[in-house]
Amino acid sequence: MAERDPARLLIGALAERTGRSIHTIRWYEAQGLIPGVARDATGRRVYTEQHVNWLELMERLRNTGMSVAQMREYTALVCEGRGTLKARHALLVAHRAQVMQTIAEWTLSLALIDSKIDFYGEWVATGTRPAREPSLPQTAAKTRPRRTLER
Repeated sequence: MAERDPARLLIGALAERTGRSIHTIRWYEAQGLIPGVARDATGRRVYTEQHVNWLELMERLRNTGMSVAQMREYTALVCEGRGTLKARHALLVAHRAQVMQTIAEWTLSLALIDSKIDFYGEWVATGTRPAREPSLPQTAAKTRPRRTLER
């Protein structure tokens, strides 16, 4: 019986273990993103420890901007077995490059936000508009026009 075997989890136990809702787990499964789900004699889905780890991976891929289509592709490759190791590796390497690019862009954006926070902090503290205007870091300034709207 699934509820008495700690290695076999029903959907409620999986939700509790992963911190995801039952609705979310069913959505992932409906999207074809949870392979190898068995059913018990009564037709209930039965999950394993591998599903706990798999859901964590899927959540991380989704949080880092991987499309559901790419996640399906990755899941299908995993289901095909060892013959797809190179393709899985390539898919994750490409995704990692995209994540690193996003981090770089967000880092530049954060630097400008920090500069603006300092600008307003000085203005509030002194009551006088600072002479210096926050600026984009050099690499971002080359690609985006600078606008000054503060008065």
